[in-house]
Amino acid sequence: MSDPTETVKAILPQVLTASRAGRRRLVALVGPPASGKSTLAGMVAEQLTAAGTKTVVVPMDGFHLDNSLLYAQGLLPRKGAPETFDVGGLLRVVSALAETDTVYFPKFDRNSDIAVAGAGVVSQTCDTVIVEGNYLLFDAFGWRDLQAYWDFSIQLDVPLPVLRDRLIDRWLSHGLTHDQAIDRAEQNDLRNAERIVASALEADVTVSC
Repeated sequence: MSDPTETVKAILPQVLTASRAGRRRLVALVGPPASGKSTLAGMVAEQLTAAGTKTVVVPMDGFHLDNSLLYAQGLLPRKGAPETFDVGGLLRVVSALAETDTVYFPKFDRNSDIAVAGAGVVSQTCDTVIVEGNYLLFDAFGWRDLQAYWDFSIQLDVPLPVLRDRLIDRWLSHGLTHDQAIDRAEQNDLRNAERIVASALEADVTVSC
């Protein structure tokens, strides 16, 4: 596996030299559940900001549909699948991020399992935005429209057995029993991971981690 610190060092020059289509530089950081997206996005944003390029991370998780809507549609057991997100809302926010001075965005509260509107802000002084999520390079209706907004894209590649171990540990930390954690990982998260790999659009950089 790649050393995250070395990965960040390798990525920074590529991000900084990527041409931008809009006012802000938009970077997609994509990977399956438990691939390390949030950690790497935070590290890259911290280093870019320290280098004088103010950077904010916008997680795709804020666009989870509410549990009540998922329950009504019979999708609650599949939460985290592409159809359980508001892709239209995500597209509108990503479009605004490229040009609008100040953009508010929702964040996902894992403790309450709910998205909170207006919980994050990209200020007018922000130069670069890292959008991190599972389906930012997903070749499916609605999702593929996101690719046109990315000035630079990074795909994380993690073997499925490694993801399985990480996911089981994640659900154990959330209070599930060992059997429940295995079921949650295998029946939902890993199925989503397989869909991401099978329908991935090409990224500018692929990182093994």
